Amino acid sequence: MDINKLWQNFLDTVTNHYFDLNGRVGLTQFWYFVLVQIAVAIGVTILQSIVLHGVLTNLFGLAMLLPNYGMATRRLQDTGRNGTLALVATAAAAVLFLIGVVGIVGGLLGAIGFLLLFATLWLVVSIVALVAWIALIYFCAQPGQTEANAYGPVPPAFNPAK
Repeated sequence: MDINKLWQNFLDTVTNHYFDLNGRVGLTQFWYFVLVQIAVAIGVTILQSIVLHGVLTNLFGLAMLLPNYGMATRRLQDTGRNGTLALVATAAAAVLFLIGVVGIVGGLLGAIGFLLLFATLWLVVSIVALVAWIALIYFCAQPGQTEANAYGPVPPAFNPAK
């Protein structure tokens, strides 16, 4: 497996397709993007434990919301579905990340506000996010349509083999 090709796929998505909702993306390309993103998130978490406590992973999550939304929407379109489910999951994740940033940055006052207001909101949004992400993972794992559909032609095959 060519690690450089996986990294280039990740960088291409983050830079050239940051908020691209048009077209389709294949099953293999989508899941390799997710794999590299998880690896980067683990690195960010390790760096956060050394340098900053709590802020870095939330900022990384916020930065990756639009690329994830675009990739998930294009993946759903490859299966012939609308990308609305990806919007619900992304919006719920955005609210959770923002609550996390506010709680961490706000210090003691943020903690009191978090307990009074955000704890209930966090619970409701977490349930919505959990259901939406489970459904999204299921639909993104389905094979794409083998012919052109309303969202575009069949995406090119992605093969990270050397």
